[in-house]
Amino acid sequence: MKKLLLFFLFNFFLHTSPTFAQHFIKGKVIDSLSKNPVEYASVSLYQTKDSTLVTGQLVDSTGTFQLNDIKPGLYFLKIQFIGYSIKTINSLLLTKSSPIDLGLIALQEDQSLHEVIVSGQQRTIDNKFDKQIYKADQFQSAKGGTALDVIKNMPSISVNAEGDIRLRGSTGFLVLINGKPVLTDATTVLSQLPANAIENIEIITSPSAKYDADGKAGIINITTKKGATDGFSFVSNAQLGAPTLDSYNNAENPQRYGGDISINYKKKKWDVSAGGSYQENDLAGRRSGEVQTTVQNRFTSFPSDGERSFKRRNYAARASVTFNANKTNVISAGVYIGQRRQFRRADITYDNVKTDATSGAVLGRAQYFNSNLVKKQGDFSLINLDYTHTFQNQSALSTSLLYEYGLLDGFTKNLNANLDDHTDTLDYVLNTGRSPLSGWRGKIDYVIPIGKGKLESGYQLRYQKQTGEFLYQNAILGTGKFQTVPEFSANIEIDNYIHGLYTQYSVKKEKLEYQVGLRYEYSKRTFNADKLWTPYQLELSNLFPSANLAYSVDKSFKVKAGFSSRVQRSTSNELNPYPEREHSETLEQGDPQIKPEFVYLSEVGVNKTFSIGSAFLNFYNQQINNVVNRVNSVYNDTILNRIYTNAGQARSWGAECGVNIEPLKWWKIYLGGNVYDYKIKGTLFNNAVAVNNHAIAFSINTNHTFTLTNTTSLQLSLNYLSVRPTAQGEDSRFITPNASFKKTFLKGRLSAVVQWQNIGLGIIPSNEQRITTRGNNFYTTTNYIQEKDILLLNLSFNMNQQNRKFKLPASEFGEKEF
Repeated sequence: MKKLLLFFLFNFFLHTSPTFAQHFIKGKVIDSLSKNPVEYASVSLYQTKDSTLVTGQLVDSTGTFQLNDIKPGLYFLKIQFIGYSIKTINSLLLTKSSPIDLGLIALQEDQSLHEVIVSGQQRTIDNKFDKQIYKADQFQSAKGGTALDVIKNMPSISVNAEGDIRLRGSTGFLVLINGKPVLTDATTVLSQLPANAIENIEIITSPSAKYDADGKAGIINITTKKGATDGFSFVSNAQLGAPTLDSYNNAENPQRYGGDISINYKKKKWDVSAGGSYQENDLAGRRSGEVQTTVQNRFTSFPSDGERSFKRRNYAARASVTFNANKTNVISAGVYIGQRRQFRRADITYDNVKTDATSGAVLGRAQYFNSNLVKKQGDFSLINLDYTHTFQNQSALSTSLLYEYGLLDGFTKNLNANLDDHTDTLDYVLNTGRSPLSGWRGKIDYVIPIGKGKLESGYQLRYQKQTGEFLYQNAILGTGKFQTVPEFSANIEIDNYIHGLYTQYSVKKEKLEYQVGLRYEYSKRTFNADKLWTPYQLELSNLFPSANLAYSVDKSFKVKAGFSSRVQRSTSNELNPYPEREHSETLEQGDPQIKPEFVYLSEVGVNKTFSIGSAFLNFYNQQINNVVNRVNSVYNDTILNRIYTNAGQARSWGAECGVNIEPLKWWKIYLGGNVYDYKIKGTLFNNAVAVNNHAIAFSINTNHTFTLTNTTSLQLSLNYLSVRPTAQGEDSRFITPNASFKKTFLKGRLSAVVQWQNIGLGIIPSNEQRITTRGNNFYTTTNYIQEKDILLLNLSFNMNQQNRKFKLPASEFGEKEF
């Protein structure tokens, strides 16, 4: 009750905020033919007497701009955007008593353009009040790839050899698609979304109360690409990979090809969109490792080497329809179906040697061949329905309902065979899993203008149910039959309820912007299994405060600060206590009593614009309670048990920066970096093992774009991740250099991009990483060597390059569990 009382007192306080007056010049920029907003057009204000630039800004997604803090005088205004003729409005007389409202300002298409002018690209980085916005199409190395290929270029983000994504050094963050939460594993959802369909990547590191509290490092919001304004629009992309230059002696050569298509039709009150994508994106590679264990004075060493490759296939289809009944009522609906399938093959040769730990005498030796094949497949479908009503006082009420069903299916086949005769089976284990899930999400939000700000409040409900049938079987050799291993087999059921209430108030006046909010969440998690007498339950009731502040020192320099409280909830994989044979060397299991991570985020920063570009610098801190790690212990001489568990507390101090400059007309530089000092301290396995690890890690992402002609460009890029500490060891550095050449045709509607990914040239150790862990009685290190020097050709055709966002649905629950 105390928490609810605080919540509503806070809401009342925000309702009573005062109002302020100011002088301004405002307007709305639209297309002269379609009458739709021209998003992100540039608006510049000049003094009439000497043509001195006074101020400027980009219009927002509705085409609206407002220039504040303007002294009385005579001015003229210039508005421009690529593809349109420059619009100049003269003789603007601003007095102390009469602000200027220009109303609708129509831009006309520039008929003189015969090709896309490369030098007219928009800024790579756009710093906002509470986030950084990155233009996706600036990163040519991602063309034809996925969202994962785009976001790894962000200053705060790093992606390692295993595809693990970290935002400011943390793996947990919330993914949004067009502002809607997607409760999925980040790697999974981002590897399904085509890079060609992405307009912007927004990194929100100090989220406000209106967002779900999930995601300990913050939020990544992906806005999809623009389609037609009125009439018909068609966008298509195709990708084809060249034959591999090095097969790494894999059983099969990788295949790489795919395509995606988006169609939109808009007429009067109706707006219909559809899209589909298909991608084969295999990857060749090898791994070389060493594992050492000590059990009862017996030391075992088993080095290994062999194939580690991936066969990956994704496809998805989406459709949405929006009906604008009138100016105050909008209804929209969407449907999504998709599948992601991945096979990971590890054909490894082992040399197992056992010795007496005291005398060093050899007790035994065995050399054998291990074939490990893992299949993961997820089939997802969902439907959503949204409604928005706008009242006469400009307040708005919106509701949303979503239902999703998914089926997660897979297996692990682990076979040991004679080294000289792979058909001579020594033992064979089959581990299968089938896990259907269903989920509901509903919310209602209300927004009302108050003074110079707005008050937002709402309620959200999430429910997810997931069951699982996991079967572990040993083959009875020579019979074709299997024997079930009961201790590794189980049927489970997980239920999650989350209720959320929030309110927040935001104001922008003169040079000051601020936003304060409070979110309350009640959650209940139940884990049950056929082997349990009573289920495990976890009920939590938490408040999540947030605050953001920004102050413009002048028109080119801004300082900001932010605070946000977050939570990282556990997946079914982290909760399931019954071991899965992930591969020959490991079992993997979770903990049904694992606690969520609670995180406090704080940051301060500065943004600076100058004549040739812009830059930002942020300092941040993360305090993490109940930090979750996947840690190792010895199961037997040759198998390590990987367990998800709470490992104590962690803290991180860091700094991130981004620079976007154009020193020459033909040379554009983007540079982003992140450095952090991470420390984890706690205990494992009922205080049996102490955890105390500390180190500094950093990442650098950069690309250089060289404009060769009006229609051709060359881009060189580099992603570098330094050595990073873990709970029981460290991950080595990881480097991926890339190059791409782009040529446009047909007034920019057709483009061709040739990519050279993971440049190695036989001398650069690109796309490989060593992962090492150690404990009192074990040591393991594995070097993952993945394919280098990949060549790809991408073709893109855009029939209409105007300005409206496709809003197609994406998986809400299922891909997280994949």
